[in-house]
Amino acid sequence: MVISITNAEYIRGYEIKFSFSDGVEKIIDFNDFLKNAKNPMTTKYLDKQLFENFTIEYGDIIWNDYEMCFPIWNLHEGKI
Repeated sequence: MVISITNAEYIRGYEIKFSFSDGVEKIIDFNDFLKNAKNPMTTKYLDKQLFENFTIEYGDIIWNDYEMCFPIWNLHEGKI
């Protein structure tokens, strides 16, 4: 089964609520991932205005034309 993200909603802090094509919903907190990142292209998303500016394209969540993205299956499992 191919899973895609049908909706992503910013909640607060670094939390996003995901809805997937199979009906599963997950809230994922990106806080630890961002705070532990070493790459400046990733840590810049600690700026909440940048973090909140994601889009859903082709069933995937992306920031700034794929500058930051995650495997859909990992998000579906609640992992990043």
